[in-house]
Amino acid sequence: MTEFTIASFNVKNLIGPDREYYRFQEYTPEEYAWKKDWMAEQLLALDADVVGFQEIFEEEALRDVVAEASRRAHAHNKATIPDEGKRYHRKVIFRKLGVDPWDNAALAFAPNVADAGPGERRPGLAVLSRLGFVGEPEVVQDLAEPVTIPFPALRGLEGEAGSYTLTRLSRPILKVRIPVDGQVVTLFNCHLKSKLGEFITPKGAEFAPEEDLTRYDPVGRALGSLRSAVRRMAEAWVLRKLIVEEIRKGNPVVALGDFNDGEHAVSSEIICGEVPFKNYAWMLRHDAEARIDRYSADQNKAITEAVEAVRLRSAEKLFVRKSLRDMVYTSSFGGVYESIDQILLSRHFHPENEGRVADMTYFSVLNDHITDGSHPEAPYNKLASDHGQIMAHFQLRE
Repeated sequence: MTEFTIASFNVKNLIGPDREYYRFQEYTPEEYAWKKDWMAEQLLALDADVVGFQEIFEEEALRDVVAEASRRAHAHNKATIPDEGKRYHRKVIFRKLGVDPWDNAALAFAPNVADAGPGERRPGLAVLSRLGFVGEPEVVQDLAEPVTIPFPALRGLEGEAGSYTLTRLSRPILKVRIPVDGQVVTLFNCHLKSKLGEFITPKGAEFAPEEDLTRYDPVGRALGSLRSAVRRMAEAWVLRKLIVEEIRKGNPVVALGDFNDGEHAVSSEIICGEVPFKNYAWMLRHDAEARIDRYSADQNKAITEAVEAVRLRSAEKLFVRKSLRDMVYTSSFGGVYESIDQILLSRHFHPENEGRVADMTYFSVLNDHITDGSHPEAPYNKLASDHGQIMAHFQLRE
């Protein structure tokens, strides 16, 4: 049976040397060499067929890293795998020890349309695939039709309660189609709005008042967090819409990336879809005229199937349930460890679905290096990442 792996890798600000990405932040040539070395080693450890990258400022820098990883893969294989002249070279153990280089892998890069000059750069996304792509990759960031979210008035009040309109995503969504031995999997790579608050700079001012921490404004900063959360949830809805459209075409879907919240937080719930109610036959109908007006047993089955058909499941949670292992974490933010990077699967991969196209056999987490600037013992944290890499292992079903 065909085996394949899909990974997510937030690299934390990949860009070439001597290029200011955020204000006063850049890599010296030595720092860039260190970061390239670290990333190449992480790719080698993952040995993934498909990798979704986040926080890529320049395609050239990523190609440089991939080329270095491939060079190391060749060197590793030469030192580890016996040549064909050895009678024992066919033993399975040597195939397990080898790493497939990415010499002929396809790379799709989605730059951020909001990317500006030095100090005001904005990161994009990329997908690396040894399996290639079917068709052209698609990038979604500027919305052809803005998303307007109206709020209904509270009971007892007339009129609307305002609305929020989204015209551009903070970072692109990259959609690619991956061929796997006759089966095609649609993959969405995303990086939703960060947890950092959004503050408004008054006209003529150099910065927003809330950014001045010497005059700490807890209420204003809370409003900034609210803006950030609303934008993140709206972006999650845009991704959810794309996912549902793809599932309804009958296509297996994998959605991965940095969601900037945990699996049970709001934006992830929006992306995954709602969990079906245990028994809709108990629930009062939407058009009930009497207390006995409830959904029928047949309607209960139909509604449950409609909800289940477009749900995504967390690969991490499927693995934890299967293995009874401890929960994993993928990110450190402000000294708090949690899982905000996700690999989500349509029911085409769910173990209880008889019609599934593949089984997830394992879930890997490379998180032993995670740290962030809040830790005094990690002064060079920008050279690695504040994220762990995650990878789902699959076996295609015949």
